Amino acid sequence: MSLLMRANETPRKSSLLDDDACWKAVKRRDRAADGTFFYSVRTTGVFCRPSCAARLPRRENVAFHKTCADAERAGFRPCKRCRPNEPTLAETHAAAVARACRLIEEAEEAPSLDALAQSAGMSRFHFHRVFKAVTGVTPKAYAAGHRGKRVREELAASNTVTEAIYGAGFNSNGRFYAAASDLLGMTPTQFRAGGSGHVIRFAVGQCSLGAILVAATDKGVCAIEFGDDPEALVRALQDRFPNARLVGGDERFERLVAKVVGFIEAPGKGLDLPLDIRGTAFQQRVWTAIRDIPAGSTASYREIAERIGAPKAVRAVAQACASNDIAVAIPCHRVVRMDGSTSGYRWGVARKRALLAREKAA
Repeated sequence: MSLLMRANETPRKSSLLDDDACWKAVKRRDRAADGTFFYSVRTTGVFCRPSCAARLPRRENVAFHKTCADAERAGFRPCKRCRPNEPTLAETHAAAVARACRLIEEAEEAPSLDALAQSAGMSRFHFHRVFKAVTGVTPKAYAAGHRGKRVREELAASNTVTEAIYGAGFNSNGRFYAAASDLLGMTPTQFRAGGSGHVIRFAVGQCSLGAILVAATDKGVCAIEFGDDPEALVRALQDRFPNARLVGGDERFERLVAKVVGFIEAPGKGLDLPLDIRGTAFQQRVWTAIRDIPAGSTASYREIAERIGAPKAVRAVAQACASNDIAVAIPCHRVVRMDGSTSGYRWGVARKRALLAREKAA
């Protein structure tokens, strides 16, 4: 039995291939289908990638294969034009970017763009464009994000803030302090002291999806977390900022929690909250795109990657969704797989399905 697919879909790896969908991909010379299958041509004796630029063969002479090995076992040889048995251009670019990322992560100071491009065997301009297409951020932004991660680690281990800043690869105190608020959500000294002197208001409520914790700084809501155990939610917040001053919500703050609970129970009301969003440049671009998904609608991880101008960064988009601390206000529950399945949600798939069902019914 063949797998049913829409006409504009790209075939995926499966135990079966949909011949009609594969043929449509060949006619489109669909690069997105490369690696999902190969096609052979009986009259020439070769097999090709779906995107091969060779003259389109007659349909009756074409067969489809899951792998190069399958095509070779059937007696076909690789096309010399598209070289299906060699890495694709996309795979080559991904490998080059992965090497560049390792260079950035292992270097004491961020390598220059020229040095990274040279290591990848590309021109400066071409490497910059390829890196951004694969990761969704520029090499400079990636290096800054990695330094932010390193500085958080160094702040926990170093004797002084200055030592941590230079140990993390920042060559200027001024540059780091200018970005510290976005990276850490507080001053480096406060972060190093586990949030010492930092006030975080919080309250735990109850909704039909379980316990819910809402926490906020003076900038806005910094966490909305679901859970089954209210005490575990509070302990997790304490673990993040062991020396911060956690203040139980007053009547005004509890009205904010009630607003969040009201949205969960009746999404048609909408939810407009001031947010204290902390994350890398790439994560913030993903979260901004997610906030643009209307209630009652969904978008795939791939669609989000395309919207932020990084179509190849699907896995990084999924990781950004998993790193989101602010449920419903940053509605990562509206991001699904290409086939519409709702797997993957840090607060549980059952909650994700319930949120989506309520929004569609609103």
